[in-house]
Amino acid sequence: MTDYPGQAAPRDFWALTCDPLRECGDGEVVAAIDTVSIDPGMSGWITNKRSYMPPVKPGGVMRAFGVGELVESKSDKFAVGDWVTGLTGVQTHGVFREGHLRKIDASLAPPQKFLSGLGMTGFTGFFGMSDIGQPKQGETVVVSAASGAVGSIAAQIAKAAGARVIGIAGGPDKCAYLQGELGLDHAIDYKNCNVGEALAQACPDEIDLYFDNVGGETLEAVLGLMKYQGRIVVCGAISQYDDFAGAQGPANFMSVVTHSLSLRGFTMADYMHRVPEALDWLVPAWKEGRLKMREHVVEGIEHFPDAFDMIFRGENHGKLLLKVNG
Repeated sequence: MTDYPGQAAPRDFWALTCDPLRECGDGEVVAAIDTVSIDPGMSGWITNKRSYMPPVKPGGVMRAFGVGELVESKSDKFAVGDWVTGLTGVQTHGVFREGHLRKIDASLAPPQKFLSGLGMTGFTGFFGMSDIGQPKQGETVVVSAASGAVGSIAAQIAKAAGARVIGIAGGPDKCAYLQGELGLDHAIDYKNCNVGEALAQACPDEIDLYFDNVGGETLEAVLGLMKYQGRIVVCGAISQYDDFAGAQGPANFMSVVTHSLSLRGFTMADYMHRVPEALDWLVPAWKEGRLKMREHVVEGIEHFPDAFDMIFRGENHGKLLLKVNG
């Protein structure tokens, strides 16, 4: 297994192959994969560092969440024509055990939405904010990477709870989206200002709750402005993904002790049994226009390396997806 963290992987790290499908056995299905999700967590999946999932083996299909339509079924749970989602991998077709996929209702929304706000990123934002963060009316909530797939959902949930929400994003277009489209109270462009100073101005009464997607210097800046007994939800640390082994904590980490802060990390593995609960909130909120979600779609499986690099350069506007069939 390579020691390359995701964004540092050379171009020849990836190979596009054309391989025959194995035969579909009892309790299995064949899916034509329509779209796969490109996520920051992929970086950890191609290293040999300790993580919540084992690394992808050399020569294996790159791990990815996807949606697809069944073209063959030897399962009592699924029929040909069903739309499904799961860890399909970055491939156009695959044979899967029935227990590895979940049926989705394509009549509710376009299938790709189940990789976006109605999928893993939506679930992550929902549970991270509502279950762990628990924003309250009148609180000050800060969300980093707030224009991203997870951050945008988390920020909107905090806003729906009556909190004052400040989003951090990179570039004027993304900040305009946060305030103009998502209705956040303030947006901070980390590419064009001092984040610590901007946060101090935007949060004169300090911060009750921080939803962290980036770690690094942004987390350090927020720690210096947290209220006594404030809460921090650690969802990701994309600023550290280029050096898993050498990732550093914030210099002022003792603020967690001096201000009696609660800091909790999580992954969706903690919440998979509660997915229906998330959908019960997300689907009607989206249909009624109370929840906005945006996708950035790259066409063609051959463009996976470009899409993978794009997410670490912050070039995507919304949930980054790769359409592999169609």
